[in-house]
Amino acid sequence: MGVQFRFGIISDLHIALPHTIWDIPNRFHLVEVSTHALEQALAHLVQLDLDFLLLPGDLTQHGEGENHEWLVARLSQLPFPVYVVPGNHDIVQAQAQAGRIGLSDFPKRYEKFGYGQSAQPYYVETLLPGVNLIGLNSIAFDDSGQQLPTGWMDEQQLDWLADTLTRLADQFTLVMIHHNVLEHLPQQSKSPLGQRYMLKNADRLLARLQGTGAKLILTGHLHVQDVARNSEICEITTGSLVSYPHPYRVVRISQQDNPQDNSQWQVEIESHTIQSVPGWPDLPTRSRQWMSDRSFPFMMKLLTRPPLSLPEAEAAHIAPDLRDFWATIAAGDSQFDVSALPRRVQRYFEPFNVPIVDGKPQTIDNFATLSL
Repeated sequence: MGVQFRFGIISDLHIALPHTIWDIPNRFHLVEVSTHALEQALAHLVQLDLDFLLLPGDLTQHGEGENHEWLVARLSQLPFPVYVVPGNHDIVQAQAQAGRIGLSDFPKRYEKFGYGQSAQPYYVETLLPGVNLIGLNSIAFDDSGQQLPTGWMDEQQLDWLADTLTRLADQFTLVMIHHNVLEHLPQQSKSPLGQRYMLKNADRLLARLQGTGAKLILTGHLHVQDVARNSEICEITTGSLVSYPHPYRVVRISQQDNPQDNSQWQVEIESHTIQSVPGWPDLPTRSRQWMSDRSFPFMMKLLTRPPLSLPEAEAAHIAPDLRDFWATIAAGDSQFDVSALPRRVQRYFEPFNVPIVDGKPQTIDNFATLSL
């Protein structure tokens, strides 16, 4: 029997203690449920005899030091190792200010969660013999210390990654990073709205991963349940714990004894969702409604910007029919009816639906068994 291990993924926790919550009326995500949702997810995961837990960024609402402190204390109580990477909400500006941490503070805060041997915001950990985790930083800043609007990896980190992968040749390596590396939405890298969720120089990262033992990337940021693949690499992005459908994942990976088609590893994905927390007895229903009620400004941007570039009056007429669009996408394996929309708009939205092969939807975003 080959190597086998199982781990959890909780992404985009946006931990916000009640007195720190920002009043942002149009936000899609419910930071009000953050601590309760995390406690419920952890209560389930500690029963599963996991090997470790991964948190791919946006650990806090907006980089507040006390929210980071609460999370560090809570993670320290878990019976399995936890590994984190920073998200855009965790380090808002390069230097600490106004009660928020800076870039150099993050590895110190999370020393027990991946950064024990690294003062840099990236690291490598041996999980099991022959199995490794590389945690990368995709949060970057301009010369004035302001955060860039997209993900970015500088040359120093890319060179470190290349050297690390050379040292780990022929070993299986997981890669965790906050921003998406592969596209999880049609033409995501070209969309004015989708680009901000991607690593802008993803091609540089993928070039270094090609031909190595790093075939599985784990990301967050998009608040969508999705699995994407190119010829060699698979990327699992996990939706936000505080946004519909409030998901988290359990992944089991095993080394195949008799690999076919040069696939040596099997990846089994299962997804779970938070159903209720104090004050929110039917959380999925209420949070889907919350998202739909706030969808109009987002849909107007999507409809009026390229590639559709609809006139505002036409977009305003269509947007109400798409009020559930983002909630449907966020849940993964999306299937929705666009037949009532104008034909040009139909053609744009049809690729967002799950592919149909031989009359059957190819649903892999929440439950799947994949070979690498």
